[in-house]
Amino acid sequence: MDKQKNVLITGASRGIGRAIATRLTHDGYRVINLDKLAPPSLLKDEEFHQIDITHSDVLKALLQEITARTKVLRLVNNAGIIKPGALEDVSVEDFDAVYALNLKAPMVLTQQLVPQMREANFGRIVNIASRAALGKEERTAYAAMKAGLQGMTRTWALELAQFGITVNAIGPGPIATELFTSGNPPNAPKTIKIIENVPVKRMGQPEDIAHTAAYLLDDRSSFTTGQTLFVCGGITVGLSNAS
Repeated sequence: MDKQKNVLITGASRGIGRAIATRLTHDGYRVINLDKLAPPSLLKDEEFHQIDITHSDVLKALLQEITARTKVLRLVNNAGIIKPGALEDVSVEDFDAVYALNLKAPMVLTQQLVPQMREANFGRIVNIASRAALGKEERTAYAAMKAGLQGMTRTWALELAQFGITVNAIGPGPIATELFTSGNPPNAPKTIKIIENVPVKRMGQPEDIAHTAAYLLDDRSSFTTGQTLFVCGGITVGLSNAS
């Protein structure tokens, strides 16, 4: 069992990642934040590294430095980009960029941290997927990578279960992050339509995702693995395109 309770989170300076980091800090975890942007201010005991995690060699070197001095038995693969566009408008460059951050980087991160988890016979890995993995217009690259992340989640869960390591994914629906609200003002017709299509009749908050992550990272969540938990206000139950 992890006594140091370190958790490494990618993209933890803003939005959902920041909410997860804040919640985990309150729960007694020590957060290691890997992000291209610095957070507004550091949380208690937060360790921040400014890095583009799509640069695999640089990422591996940093992870080797971190794991040489401390145990990291919990990982949240949160960082991601969307690059929206209809099928005929998706460029190879955009597709590659979404792949590099949303799919390749989580694999590299997990590969580097799993040896410590195996040695400890304990580990918690949470991948932030998306409701869009089930299909959404103008999300060719994003949906493909998030579906791929769910596939890796299931595969890793089977491979690592014998070592006491659980691997799960969270599929957020429409979440009121700064990025979302900047393009969808609270009283705009489009925003109102989105909320109307959510069965619980509200937008999700970053804290909703943080609460789910806290559960999946807990020592006691040892019998839940290989799952994607959709935190979406119920929209994945039907056919809504709300998110």
